[in-house]
Amino acid sequence: MSSSSTALWYASRATGVVCLLLFTAVILLGLLVSRQGKLPGLPKFGVVHLHRYLSLLGIAFLAIHVLTAVADSYVNISLAAAIIPFVSKYQPFWLGLGAVSIDLMIAIIVTSLVRSRINRRTWRLVHWLAYACWPIAIAHSIGAGPDVRHGPLLWLTLACTATVAVAIAVRTAASQRTPAPDTQIRQLLADQSTQLQPARGDDPPRPSRIQNQTEAAYR
Repeated sequence: MSSSSTALWYASRATGVVCLLLFTAVILLGLLVSRQGKLPGLPKFGVVHLHRYLSLLGIAFLAIHVLTAVADSYVNISLAAAIIPFVSKYQPFWLGLGAVSIDLMIAIIVTSLVRSRINRRTWRLVHWLAYACWPIAIAHSIGAGPDVRHGPLLWLTLACTATVAVAIAVRTAASQRTPAPDTQIRQLLADQSTQLQPARGDDPPRPSRIQNQTEAAYR
């Protein structure tokens, strides 16, 4: 292996590790902050910008990761193999998983760029692909990189996986405890209706401001 090939190999591995950390942080922000909308010490717009910044930074390192792997002459990996799944002659399955992950990420980027031109439900459906993209990329890194199967990189990968799993459990538990907005509005209307029932012989009370607001939510 030549010195240039060695440098490209290390660059590809290093940027892959950085991508693991960055996209793990992006997933955690999406899971833990999407309901509260803020982090301690940061306003809501700061959290949004942080999520966007980490996503763009991860995409930049992912591009370097792919280009250095393609440029490395030690193995024959074409640029097409980085985008088209399972066509690589070198480790077709594991590199194919990496290509699937990249394709999902491209779909997320494109729909985010044209978000104002598509309906919100379609955008959210495609955006959920990020949660499928991450485990596929983890499987790619373990299968394609023998150095990830043992030592510090294995422990780092397991730590990231465990952290995301805990975040998913917390998010799921929180969503089960918190009723949907429609349920909250119906409950509020029912409570107000009970409170506003007039006593026998009394004039019916005027609707309260809360009732007007809740009724306006259904218009």
